[in-house]
Amino acid sequence: MALHVDDRIVISELISLHGHLCDEGELDRLDELFTDDVVYDVTDFGQEPLAGVEAIRAAAITLGDANPVGHHVTNIVLKEGGGGQVHARSKGIGINRDGTSGSVTYEDIIVLTGQGWRISYRKVVARRVPLGGRTK
Repeated sequence: MALHVDDRIVISELISLHGHLCDEGELDRLDELFTDDVVYDVTDFGQEPLAGVEAIRAAAITLGDANPVGHHVTNIVLKEGGGGQVHARSKGIGINRDGTSGSVTYEDIIVLTGQGWRISYRKVVARRVPLGGRTK
């Protein structure tokens, strides 16, 4: 599969839309981002992976005021995968209500559905140490 420039633009906007929908509380629109059977892997935060859009929505509601007030995504890199998949890596910066911030890496698998490109798998990896923990 050749990933065309138009697809790259649409996929980049898909990844960016996540922050807008979450920050505005438009959780009823998460199906614009994810496949129905998406796996949202938050094991790096000590949680079980979330299975499905409804589980992601419920987790955000449960988190309540502990949700970041700002989700910012940057450094989107797309790579063609097998079977029509696109592998994406991007950086996320979360701004918390108290002004603190955190950084993550999103590792996504994106597929083309009847409704357009959707994320079918997302792993959220916390960035906790500089240089990926490498000291040499």
